[in-house]
Parts: sequence; C-alpha cells; structure tokens
Amino acid sequence: MRMLVRLVLGLFVLKAVVAGPRFSRQVDLDSYDNANYDVDLDNLNLENQDIYDYEDELTIDDPQIEIGTLAPPDYNYPVPEASLEEEVEEGEEEEEEELPLTPQLIPQGSGGSGVLMGPNTQKEEGLLPVTPETSQEVTGGVEGSVSSGEPDEPEEPVIDRKGMPTCLLCTCLGGSVYCDDLKLDSVPPLPKDTTHFYARYNRITKINKSDFAFMNKLKRIDLTANEITSIDDRAFLGLPELEELVIRENHITQMPALPQTMSLIDGSHNNIGSRGIHKEAFKDMTSLLYLYLTDNHIDYIPVPLPESLRSLHLQRNNIQMMHGDTFCNLQDFNYIRNALEDIRLDGNPINLSKTPQAYVCLPRIPIGALI
Repeated sequence: MRMLVRLVLGLFVLKAVVAGPRFSRQVDLDSYDNANYDVDLDNLNLENQDIYDYEDELTIDDPQIEIGTLAPPDYNYPVPEASLEEEVEEGEEEEEEELPLTPQLIPQGSGGSGVLMGPNTQKEEGLLPVTPETSQEVTGGVEGSVSSGEPDEPEEPVIDRKGMPTCLLCTCLGGSVYCDDLKLDSVPPLPKDTTHFYARYNRITKINKSDFAFMNKLKRIDLTANEITSIDDRAFLGLPELEELVIRENHITQMPALPQTMSLIDGSHNNIGSRGIHKEAFKDMTSLLYLYLTDNHIDYIPVPLPESLRSLHLQRNNIQMMHGDTFCNLQDFNYIRNALEDIRLDGNPINLSKTPQAYVCLPRIPIGALI
C-alpha cells in the first residue's frame, strides 16, 4: 500500500512539471539552439529508485511542491547570433547586386517601346551604343521635353473648314446657327430653314449676294466684330422675313439696301460717312424700332424717320445742325410723336439749344450739348 501511494505521488509531480510553462518553453527552444537549450530527459526517469529517494522527505499529508510559485514565462526569446550575421550578409549582397538602370534604344522594327531598362542591356545584340546624341534623342524624342521643365503649349489644330458641313463646323439648335469665333473668312452655306444666324468674332471680309440667297425664313443676322469692308447692295433684299441686322464693329463704309420688314439696325463702330446711307433709306420701314449708328462719320440725321421708331443713337458722329422739322411737323402744332423716347446726339458738334422748335412734339428732348 505504501508503494502504491508513492507511485501516485510521483505521477502527480511529473504531471505538474510537464504542465509548467518553463518546461514547455524549454521544449520550444530546442529548434533555436540545441547546445544551450537542451532538455535532459534522463532527469525525468521514472524508475523506482528515483521514487525511493523522496521517501524521507515527502508524505501524503504534507506535499513539498508549490506549483503556484513557478516563475512566469519569458517570451523574449534570444535570437541566435549566427542568424543575425546571416541576415546582415544577405542585405549587403542585395545592395551590391543593384546596378544603375541605363536606357538603351531598340532598333526600328523590333516591336519594342523604344527604351530598354536593365543592368546589362548594352551587351544585347542589335542595340545602339549610348552616346550624348542618342541619349538626348531618348529623353527629348521619346519622353518629351522633360529637361525644359515647362509644358509645351498645345499647337492650334489646323481645321479644313472648306467643304465641311455647316452644322458640323458650327452649332445648330433648331433654326439657329452659331458660328462664333471660328476664324471664318466667309459666310458658310446655311441650312434652308435657318431663322437666326450668328457669326461674331470671325475674319469675314465681304458679304456677297449669294451668301443669303433663298433664305426665306431668316429673321436675324449678327456679324459683330468681323473684318467686313464691303457688302453687296442687294445681299439682304431677297430676305422677306429679315427683321434684325447687326453689323457693328466692322469696316463698312456703305450701308446696304434693306427690306421694309426691319425692326432693328445696328451699324455702330464702322466707317460710314456722309454718302454711306441711301436717301430716305428708312422712310418705308414701318416696323423699325431701333436704329443705332454710333461712332461713324455721319454729318446729318438720316430723315425722314418712320413713326414707329423708338430709339435713335447717333452719338460721336459729325452732326453739326438740325432742322425744325427733323422730328416734328411744323404745320401741325397738335402733332405729338410719343414713340420716339430715346435720342442720343452727345459727342456731336451740335448746339441743341439753337433749335428748340424741333423737340416740341417729343416726349423727351434729345441728349446732347446745349451750348
């Protein structure tokens, strides 16, 4: 019976030692260094003579092994010095193997991108030798002008506008055609159903009779800021629906003949002189509302003016005198011209105070110098 108790106690002690963290750590460290962390399993021999050695010290009632007092595990495993030296040597070898990459040209027809990057590309057969000229060609021709540090300004694309469909060159929205700022030097062919045509800020120099032929629906033409010097006198007479013509900021010297359907005429900022307007040019335009001839060389007011006119701008011309019947009817003192509310004569060498009878029928006196 005593032998059995000792055997059970020995098994209990063995189990406690094996389960301890120090024993497990020592077993794990066997893979790092067998010389320093070798566990001698012979010390754990379970023969009877070892059990008998504890006979005088251990009893069943008073075990002397304190499992709770075992040292805490140490997870800071030492790294063998040999492995550290190997890693340092490997890093040095990798640094020594890195060689500078030298761009090389591939001969034409090889199918490559034109540049090879690699340590030994100069030994490849068929490659061109690297010279200062070829290196400049690589950096300048293949990769662009990198050395300058400034991006090249994009060149203006050359567009062949001749023969191009108008609605591909311009913008067509319904019956409106917009050809603004396209560097046009002539009026492009327009669709027959065009109602409004805009060709501002171009380089058109002349308006021909055929430019607007058979445009029966055209109502507005705007040719602002071109380089027009001449207009065919009958260029607009064949337009039965034309109502608005804007030809300001050009170099026109002669106003063309216009249909009686006009409601707005703007020929400001041109070179129209004393003989640049046809006699009684606006008399039969019963729908004319706005007549703008600012900044020209006109030296008289182009009378007679239609009763429908609301605004007359003639500032900065060369008008020097005005007759009493320019706006009013001196034979009928009850005549009142209510529509003409806006008359601009400022910037002309005329004294408006000398002809007060010329304004008695107007709702407002003209704007200009009174001295």
